[in-house]
Amino acid sequence: MTAPAILLFAAGLGTRMGALTRTRPKPLIRVAGKALIDHALEIASEASPRRIAVNLHYLPAMIEAHLAGQDIVFCREDGQLLDTGGGLRNALTALGPGPVLTLNTDAVWRGANPILQLLEAWSPDRSEALLSLAPPERASGHSGAGDFTLGPDGRLTRGGPMIYTGAQIIRPDVLHAVPDPVFSLNRVWDLLAQRGTLHGQQFCGHWCDVGRPESIAVAEAMLDQS
Repeated sequence: MTAPAILLFAAGLGTRMGALTRTRPKPLIRVAGKALIDHALEIASEASPRRIAVNLHYLPAMIEAHLAGQDIVFCREDGQLLDTGGGLRNALTALGPGPVLTLNTDAVWRGANPILQLLEAWSPDRSEALLSLAPPERASGHSGAGDFTLGPDGRLTRGGPMIYTGAQIIRPDVLHAVPDPVFSLNRVWDLLAQRGTLHGQQFCGHWCDVGRPESIAVAEAMLDQS
């Protein structure tokens, strides 16, 4: 299918990064010589999306300056940080109609493009959201339990070993089921899981969460593997 528009999540405060994010936003932290947001942009661009948008809140001018000159739409959350669900709904006007892709900017991937995998598997007739998931042995930098169980039919239920990698394709109309301006996508996923339209796909490469300072070296080691 033709790739829809994609939103890169870049609005978070990055508090888990401690001193590294006191004077710069987390998407500008460098991993393997490249800003995190540039890793995400490389993945997004390979899918030739109709449009690329980036949501902003913390130190937005720094990200805008870093990405200056590129064909990117910026969606500022000036007054209030809207969380993932509210941030995506706030960006829908910029993204345009139809399903949308989202990609976190605090992770790196190796060995495959999660967006291309999602697009190949996407079936809007049966799914309202399709999430890219990594098994524990292909996930680095992640602490704690997994997020989902992936059923044989691809449906997701809460709890289990599979870890959300921060990449998904979702129908935007489902966001309007939540009335609050600030909300997590987890609330939407729970609703879709209840009606059996939340699906997952196992990512065939390797993924690393870069949420803490110690994760930077872990991510660089993963990227350095052949």
